[in-house]
Amino acid sequence: MPPELMLARRTVLVGLAAAALAGCQTTPRPAPAIHAIRVDTAPLAAKGQAAIAAAVKPMLERELAGLRTADGRGATLEVTVTGLYLTSYAGGQAVTLGNDTLESVARLIDPNGSEIARYPILAIMAPSYGGAWYRPDVNRRRIEALVAGNAQWIRRALGS
Repeated sequence: MPPELMLARRTVLVGLAAAALAGCQTTPRPAPAIHAIRVDTAPLAAKGQAAIAAAVKPMLERELAGLRTADGRGATLEVTVTGLYLTSYAGGQAVTLGNDTLESVARLIDPNGSEIARYPILAIMAPSYGGAWYRPDVNRRRIEALVAGNAQWIRRALGS
């Protein structure tokens, strides 16, 4: 095939691809205006982790506080923490070779009470993110790392 014909064919194909993508949104969506943040850890408490649920709630509220941008007219961010798992850990690597996880569901609710969006969130971290395994507060630090990671994924989902 002559080079001129190959170039013309490529031009047509590129033009068709560009036309097909012309309607695609390529700019990021703006972050929604949020006037309130609610964190619900009741599902975690119902699984027998009441003490951890009580600790996670204020941690997550602090991590997400910076998302509040509106004064009364924006959406409400409701985050429900549905699960938290800390793997066995004795330094170096996890005994079960597993990771720590924190599961939640973030929902945006408009002022009328309708759900705008729902984002299932799963933060996964190596147990070593909490620091030295032999310190007495290692589990608290592991939970803090998971909460910070979960909040980061929520911010990312919201476009913030």
